[in-house]
Amino acid sequence: MARARVIAIANQKGGVGKTTTAINLSASLATAEKRTLLIDFDPQANATSGLGFDTNTCEHNNIYHVIIGEIPIHEAIRKSELAYLDLVPAGSDLVGAEPELVNEMAREVRLKDAVAPLLDRYDFIIIDCAPSLGILTINALVAAHTFLVPLQCEYFALEGISKFYKTVDLIKRRLNPQLEEEGVLLTMFDKRNRLSFEIANEVKGYFKGKVFTAVIPRNVKLSEAPSHGKPAILYDINSSGAISYLNLTREVIDNVNRSEA
Repeated sequence: MARARVIAIANQKGGVGKTTTAINLSASLATAEKRTLLIDFDPQANATSGLGFDTNTCEHNNIYHVIIGEIPIHEAIRKSELAYLDLVPAGSDLVGAEPELVNEMAREVRLKDAVAPLLDRYDFIIIDCAPSLGILTINALVAAHTFLVPLQCEYFALEGISKFYKTVDLIKRRLNPQLEEEGVLLTMFDKRNRLSFEIANEVKGYFKGKVFTAVIPRNVKLSEAPSHGKPAILYDINSSGAISYLNLTREVIDNVNRSEA
């Protein structure tokens, strides 16, 4: 792979599994020996703590300092316990980036410009977006080659999703015409619940041909892993959650192979 594929994990709705997906897709790609960088672009900084980093120790060189132009991105990169996985952490100060950038020139391309020197260094760059459609998420979608949308298998799964896709269309028209859809990922699937099957079918009908075959189940190990600062494959590789993310990773790699064929 000559240059990194930059994937934004995005959905303006919270609690749909964005950070869980960002962490576990990144870790699974690294396990496949793909050089992977995870950028925590959410002020909640859950991807940072979910990989075992103390956000308090990342106060002076995290993605906020990159975005406002204080440091180059390579100064914010941390090595994870997986050989092929690096992290650019976030901290609570990232919440201040939105008001600080609002009157800045070229504010939508800050992340794209920051990431550009790393495209030859990694195979994948995964961006964990905030649950909003503000300037941070816009930056992520401008920097990305593709976007991946986690959708939970619960009532109101499609609520508000049209607003997200309208934002994507606007970005494609004005800022990033090459942006493509990586796919829609069904999360929090409960095979004991008929509603999960109904919503899965509804989503597949709505996003014809865009839904990943891999489905992420409700899984205790997936929920426990972040509190131990580990991705699921390091916490319990035999768990259904870990296996599902490995399956997703194969599909993402297949997407890349098809696009390069």
